[in-house]
Amino acid sequence: MRIWGVRGFRCASLIFVVLPLPALAQDSMGPAGVNALVLHTAPYDLTGRKIAIGQVELGRPGKFGFDKVSIRSQMMRPGGLFFRDRPAKSDRGDTGQGDREVDAHAHKVASIMVSGDKVLPGVAPGARLYSAGVGSIQNSGQSQECRAANHIAMQNGEDVRAINFSFGESLARDPRPNAQLDGNALLTLCVDWSARVHDVLYVVAGNQGEGGIPIPTDNFNGVNVAFSARWDGVFRKVDFANVGGELASVASLQVGRERNLNQRRSIDLVAPGSELALINPNGEAVTSSGTSFAAPHVTAAVALLQEYGDRQLAAATPGWNLVARRHEVTKAVLLNSADKLQDEGNGHFLAMERTLLNQRGQTWLQSPAYGQPAMPLDLTMGAGHLNVFRAYEQFKAGQFGSGPGIAVAAVPDRGWDYNQVAQAGAGQANPVFRDYVFQQPLEADSYLSATLVWDRQVELVDLNGNGAYDLGETFQNRGLNNLDLFLLPVETTDTAAAVASSVSPVDSTEHLFVQVPQAGFYKVRVQYQDQTHGPVQPYGLAWWTQPQQP
Repeated sequence: MRIWGVRGFRCASLIFVVLPLPALAQDSMGPAGVNALVLHTAPYDLTGRKIAIGQVELGRPGKFGFDKVSIRSQMMRPGGLFFRDRPAKSDRGDTGQGDREVDAHAHKVASIMVSGDKVLPGVAPGARLYSAGVGSIQNSGQSQECRAANHIAMQNGEDVRAINFSFGESLARDPRPNAQLDGNALLTLCVDWSARVHDVLYVVAGNQGEGGIPIPTDNFNGVNVAFSARWDGVFRKVDFANVGGELASVASLQVGRERNLNQRRSIDLVAPGSELALINPNGEAVTSSGTSFAAPHVTAAVALLQEYGDRQLAAATPGWNLVARRHEVTKAVLLNSADKLQDEGNGHFLAMERTLLNQRGQTWLQSPAYGQPAMPLDLTMGAGHLNVFRAYEQFKAGQFGSGPGIAVAAVPDRGWDYNQVAQAGAGQANPVFRDYVFQQPLEADSYLSATLVWDRQVELVDLNGNGAYDLGETFQNRGLNNLDLFLLPVETTDTAAAVASSVSPVDSTEHLFVQVPQAGFYKVRVQYQDQTHGPVQPYGLAWWTQPQQP
C-alpha cells in the first residue's frame, strides 16, 4: 500500500516487512546505487570525518544511550539533537502539545546518512549529524521550521556543510492568498537566505507529483532530489511517483501547485529511493520508498567531498583554498558529475556508469532539456543520477580560474572554479564574462558537461539585529541576476556563434551536455547578462570533457 503525505511528509512510504537487521542489505550505497562505498575503503578512506551535516524534520532520530526507544540502534549516534532551537530531551514522548520528538521517519532518513552498521551503512558514517524536530504539523509551521533550520546551520561552530529536508509544507497551509510555487513562501525564502548567509547546501526531497508537499521545492539555492527505482538491478529509472508534470493530462493543472511557475526546473538530481532497507529506532530493518530517502544520499555525499577538500586544505595542497567549501561549488560538482548515459568505454560519455531513464523509458538525449538552450535541466531527471564516486573525481580535479575578459590561463579537461562576473562598467577586476579555454583539443563526437550555479539574493528583515531568524520576522526577495553559459570554438568571441548555450532567464542553474561537433580547441564562457540586484555575481562552475586521443 502506498501512503501519500503521511504527517505532512513528502515521502511516499512503502512498508513491506520488518526483518532482523542481518536479513537485509543496502544496495543503494554501492555501484548499483550512488557508488559511495568504494570511497570508504583504501586508498580513499573517506567517511565524512569531522564534517557536520544537518537534518530538519517533524521529529528527530533516536540516539543510543540517550533515548530508551533507541536502545537497540547502537550504530546511530547523532552529534546533536534538538526540538526546534532547544536541546532535545530524552525520549520524553509527548511534549505537552501533542508532539513526539523521536520519530521513525527521521531515524530512517538519518540512517541513510550516518549509520555505522556493517550491513546497512550510511553514505557518510563518520559525519557529525545535527538534527532538529519541529513538532507535529498541527503545532508548527514555516516559521518554526525556518527557526529550526537557522539553529542547525549555526551548529559545529557555524560550520555545517549541508542540511537535509525530507519533509515539506503544503500550499494549503501557506498563509498567502492563492499561494503558488513562486519562490516566495517564507520557508523557501528562508532556505535561500540561509544557504547564502551560512554557506550551506540545502538538499530537499523533490516533487512527487499531485498530492505532494511542495514547499520549499521552489527554492533557488538548494538541490531538489527525485527518486529512482531499480531497473535490471540498477537504480536507473525515475520512479513513476515523481510525476513532476511530465504527463500532458496533468501538467497544466500542476503549474504553480506541484511545479514551479515560469517553467523553472523543479528537480536537480535523482538518487535511490525505491524499496530501500532502512533502520528503525528500535534497530529493526524495514523497507521503505520515497524522495524522503533519496535526498539524504545527496546530503551525506557532501560530507565525503568536504572531508576530501578539508584534507587537501590541511595538507596545504597547491591550488586548494577555502572556496572549496562553498555551497555553489558543491552543487555544481554534484550536478555536473551526475550519470546520464553509460559510457561505452571510449570516454565519449565521460565515464558515466549508468543510463538514466524517465518514466516513459526515455534517456536524457530524448528529453526536452537536450538541445533546448532555455531549459537547462530535465523536469524529472534534473542533471542526472547521483554518482558519488564521479562527484569525487570531479571535485578532486581541483580549482582552475580564469582572467578577465579573454582567458589568460588554460584549464584541464576536468575541474571547477569559484569566481565572479559583473555588469558592464563594474571594472576590469570584475569582467562581464570569463572564458575557460581547454588546454587540449576535444575529441570529435565526445560530450562536454558543464554546470554553472549561483544564488538568488534573499535578505532577512532582521527586526532585532541579531543576525538570526526569529519568529515573526520576514525576508526580502531581491531577485536573481541572470548569468548564461556558452561553448565556443577557442577563436570565437561572439556568443551568437556558440556551439551550444544554456540561457534560461528564470533558473539559477545553467547546464550544458553537448556533443562536440569536431575535434579542436574550445572554451566555456560564463557571462553576466541581466542585473536584478547587485552588479557583481559570484558563481560556481564545474566542467568535464574528453580530450582528443592520440
